[in-house]
Amino acid sequence: MESTGEERPVSVAAGPVTLEGNLSMPEAARGVVLFAHGSGSSRHSPRNRAVARGLREQGLATLLIDLLTPEEEIVDDATAQLRFDIGLLARRLVGVTDWLGQDARTGDLRIGYFGASTGAGAALVAAAERPGTVSAAVSRGGRPDLAGPALARVRVPVLLIVGGEDIPVIALNRQALASLQGRKRLVIVPGASHLFEEPGALATVARLAADWFLEWLSPAGDVSGTEVRSR
Repeated sequence: MESTGEERPVSVAAGPVTLEGNLSMPEAARGVVLFAHGSGSSRHSPRNRAVARGLREQGLATLLIDLLTPEEEIVDDATAQLRFDIGLLARRLVGVTDWLGQDARTGDLRIGYFGASTGAGAALVAAAERPGTVSAAVSRGGRPDLAGPALARVRVPVLLIVGGEDIPVIALNRQALASLQGRKRLVIVPGASHLFEEPGALATVARLAADWFLEWLSPAGDVSGTEVRSR
């Protein structure tokens, strides 16, 4: 198994604010994946940290970052408004993406997005804004539909992963899949709920995401716009 690298705290200027994150760099990293956390979550999310660990085991660097400042998180905890401000979250992601492109540790690596819940919508908006910089995106139990008109402008390969028991979100992902114009795939994980809390469910997500990123953060291949069921 490859060295997964230590987590190192980073502070990233994104527009008028500074965001706090954890960057992990495996030896000879094959790409870097920026995590866009979902509703009410943070870089400390145990689910995203589990997926990030799986990605690092496959040689991918990861950046888990809070898209809200501590002051904004206090407001959001009380109102739940900022977590649905897709435009704000997408602008923050664009700022962090630009930082990754300029940082000496990650500047030579291709960038992927991993979005969960509302973070998936923000990730796809940001991907549409940085088509020459972002190389792939993965959504876990996400709300890609929240990207709205930006879906038609996304050109990077997109993998949508949804739990088989998450019926409303399956429908929303199918709608989003139809709007995406680039390479795309919807994978339904049988028996998994919205949070993928069932035994083995997050390991399946990590495997699917790692395979997708390793393909698209390397020289491009090809995939059709399909829906499949994970085994």
